[in-house]
Amino acid sequence: MLSLREPASAPTGMTFHQMLEKIRYEGAYPTRERAEDVTRAVLAALGRQLTGDERVDLAACLPTEAATVLTDEIPALRPLTGWAFVKDLSTRTGGTLATTRWDAGAVLSVVGQVAGPVLLDRILAQLPSGYALLFGRAELTQSA
Repeated sequence: MLSLREPASAPTGMTFHQMLEKIRYEGAYPTRERAEDVTRAVLAALGRQLTGDERVDLAACLPTEAATVLTDEIPALRPLTGWAFVKDLSTRTGGTLATTRWDAGAVLSVVGQVAGPVLLDRILAQLPSGYALLFGRAELTQSA
């Protein structure tokens, strides 16, 4: 039986360079440098939202450079909703809301693939509403 404390997937062996190339492709960025800038900004923003075991387990799945960016941030006292996350990131990077939403989706969809479905479920359960779409998943809600 899988312990809820164990990382949902073993590290993929993906290097930071390979991760950036995947994000560059997903986000249609013209250069690796642009993909790296976006990746670092989004991972830092995510690092301000995640706490506890999910933060530790996600860092363990990521390449070292990406894990460092994630864990160098101090988590906020109150996590932001998905939309507030995009607005905050837009303010910090100076991008438009549409571009920032694209950037967050490009990076977080790859992060979600690296994390695997079990860990991603745990991450989404910890975060407020609005993050599933950023990670490339449907946002399912229960009807009243």
